Amino acid sequence: MSRPQLRHLAFTARDAESLAHFYRDQFDMEIFHKDPDGSHFLTDGYLNLAILQQALDGEVPTGFNHFGFLVEDVQDRCQRLVAAGSPQPAPRHTTRPFAEYRAIDPEGNWFDLSAHGYLPPPAG
Repeated sequence: MSRPQLRHLAFTARDAESLAHFYRDQFDMEIFHKDPDGSHFLTDGYLNLAILQQALDGEVPTGFNHFGFLVEDVQDRCQRLVAAGSPQPAPRHTTRPFAEYRAIDPEGNWFDLSAHGYLPPPAG
């Protein structure tokens, strides 16, 4: 892989389970992970769709939340972003096994960086 690959989109929803079931039922996506907070993660086998459960306080609006790139070397990509004037990407401190770093583009859009990918680990 020489070019970063867009592999992950995330939306915040008022009812993550119902929205996940919509994409499962209407587009044959597979739900492969559920968080204790109600967030659901789906895949079509190539691109993942995260449906993040909106918290009761509603600080994060519903709709588009972030996207994620699969890259060969996260540290190299972080250095390139900083050299281009972006803020230092921050480590993702979460139990979700999907992305190592969160960054922000010049317009304020969040995106994740991952070297291990966005699909669940192989069974075994």
